Amino acid sequence: MSTQSPIRQFLKDHGISEVEAIVPDMAGVARGKLVPAAKYVEEEGLRLPESIFLQTVTGEYPDDDSAINPSEIDIVLKADPSTIRVVPWAAEPTAQVIHDCFYSDGRPVTMSPRYVLRSVLELYAAQGWEPVLAPELEFFLVEPNIDSDYPLKPPVGRSGRPEIGRQSYSIAAVNEFDPLFDDVYTFCEAQEIEIDTLIHEAGAAQMEINLLHGYPMSLADQAFLFKRTAREAALRHKMYATFMAKPMAKEPGSAMHLHQSIVDVKTRQNIFSQADGTPTQLFFSHIAGLQKYLPAAMSLFAPNVNSYRRITPHNSAPINVHWGYDNRTAGLRVPMSSPAARRVENRLGGADANPYLAIAASLACGYLGMMEGIKPTEPLSGSAYLLPIQLPRTLAEALRLLRECRPLVELFGERFVQAYSAVKDSEYEAFLKVISAWEREHLLLNV
Repeated sequence: MSTQSPIRQFLKDHGISEVEAIVPDMAGVARGKLVPAAKYVEEEGLRLPESIFLQTVTGEYPDDDSAINPSEIDIVLKADPSTIRVVPWAAEPTAQVIHDCFYSDGRPVTMSPRYVLRSVLELYAAQGWEPVLAPELEFFLVEPNIDSDYPLKPPVGRSGRPEIGRQSYSIAAVNEFDPLFDDVYTFCEAQEIEIDTLIHEAGAAQMEINLLHGYPMSLADQAFLFKRTAREAALRHKMYATFMAKPMAKEPGSAMHLHQSIVDVKTRQNIFSQADGTPTQLFFSHIAGLQKYLPAAMSLFAPNVNSYRRITPHNSAPINVHWGYDNRTAGLRVPMSSPAARRVENRLGGADANPYLAIAASLACGYLGMMEGIKPTEPLSGSAYLLPIQLPRTLAEALRLLRECRPLVELFGERFVQAYSAVKDSEYEAFLKVISAWEREHLLLNV
């Protein structure tokens, strides 16, 4: 393969003995194959079943498999050489490479999350634009939980005690887990995951990692790899790192905030700002597109049944698509910045979202607004938490809105929406078969 020359050199330079050939699936789970390095460079294209993109988070497959070939054909994996990295926690010298997927005749697999993001970026490129993006990922550290019937608990830190209260921005609370974060930073440096800041969030043992801004595909790759990195580092210290949107009932949820702006490819100037530093009409139309289309795209930001437990009133999470300057209660926040750094922060997404799909959806909504030339509402100066909910409350409702939104369906592609809906509908139906403790507690003897 043409991509194999730089990969072959990387494997040689790092003494790699094994390669993890990775494909991000619908849930953002790493699927793929482990291949001896010598065999990997000789392959003309690894293959996996097309059905990996219909696999649910539980490992099942939906009844509706019309998005794939009925013959259960293979797809061809082609390495993206820019993604090759070492696996720093592996016992043997191991590399990981993210792959794109194609059919045997060379056509791309359009339901692949990485393809969906790339297709959105191509729309921007056709206008002479390049999006700039920076994700913020929140997650909890918890005690190992080997019985899923029991609630999660904060882990014990260096002091020998678990957190019992909320410690927003506490340095001492982060220092409780210094040995773990030493490993996180070491692992991230080895994988070229560029961490900007680490802070303690509002929840007990809840952390937030901010990644340095850059090209959206690169940042999606980094966010995808960071989730795995945090989990691996936590396991070394007898903890779990979880990116569930709402892992604990009495703690806030975990978000994936997306800061986004756009530069002109030729001038490298931020198209959200005019020469005199004032906002452009494209800036306002981008916000308006987010306001108009985010509710229909919500299943890509809140992809699991648990995701909607975070999107509830008075839970430190947005419940509508209002926007405002430096307003953290709004779903869309415009941070204080210089004109060159003018951007929009989309605060709707959960940490459980597939970063490729969440980034694609956020950029798609803004793009549609700019193409339509629409205007946003007036910026909000008060609390958006006190205003009505504007977002879907369940996964089923969110999927219905996506299927009914023709501009988004056409932008993402019919086949992707068909496959994504089939996977998520199946997960929702599986969840409905589970009887919760709340139902037994309040309904067993009372109704």
